[in-house]
Amino acid sequence: MTQPLLPKVPSPSIVARWVLAVLLLSAGLTTPAQAQGKYMTQEGAASFFSTSIIEDIEATTKQVSAVFDLQSGQLAFSIPVKSFLFKRTLMQEHFNENYLESDKYPKATFRGRIVDLDMGKLLRDGQRVSVEGDITIHGVTRRLTVPGALAFSQGSLLVNAYFSVSPADYGIEIPRLVRENIAKVVGIKVSLICEPVAQLSAK
Repeated sequence: MTQPLLPKVPSPSIVARWVLAVLLLSAGLTTPAQAQGKYMTQEGAASFFSTSIIEDIEATTKQVSAVFDLQSGQLAFSIPVKSFLFKRTLMQEHFNENYLESDKYPKATFRGRIVDLDMGKLLRDGQRVSVEGDITIHGVTRRLTVPGALAFSQGSLLVNAYFSVSPADYGIEIPRLVRENIAKVVGIKVSLICEPVAQLSAK
C-alpha cells in the first residue's frame, strides 16, 4: 500500500530564523541595512526662548521639514518663519513684521553634515553628534557647529539638538524702545521624529 505524502517539516534552525524575523518586524526594530538610508519629516518641532529682566519670550512650531541621509551624513531642514506661535498675538506680529521680516525672508534653513557619525554606536545605544553647516536666518548665512543626539525607536530616527544664536549676527534689528526686553542670545531647540523615505513613498 502506498504511503500518503506528508508535508515536509522545516528544520528547527529554519523555524528559529522565521520566528526571529517575525519578532524583529513586529517590534519595529531597525537593521543596519535599513538604517543606512534617508529619513525625513515635515512635522518636526522647534522652539526658541529668550529671557531678560523684563520678560521671557518663547515661540514654537511643528512645521519643520527635515531630511537626513545617514549614508553620507548630510542633512537639511527648513522652517517657515510664520509658523512660530507665541503666547501673545502682538508679540507674534512684531516678530514677523519688524524683526524677522517674514514676508521678505519666509524661511530659516540649515544645511550641514554630521562629522562624527558612528553607525554601529548609533544602532546600539544612540549617539551624541556634532553637525557642521550653514544656517540662514533673515537672509544672512553663517557657519555653525551644532551639538545634537540621534537614536532609533520603532524604526524611526529621533533627532534632538539645542544651540544658541545672536539676533545681531543675522541683521535682526531690535528697536531701542524694547531692546531690554529681548536677550542678546536666543536658545533654539529642535526635536524631530523622522521616518524612512522608502516607507513614506510606499504609503
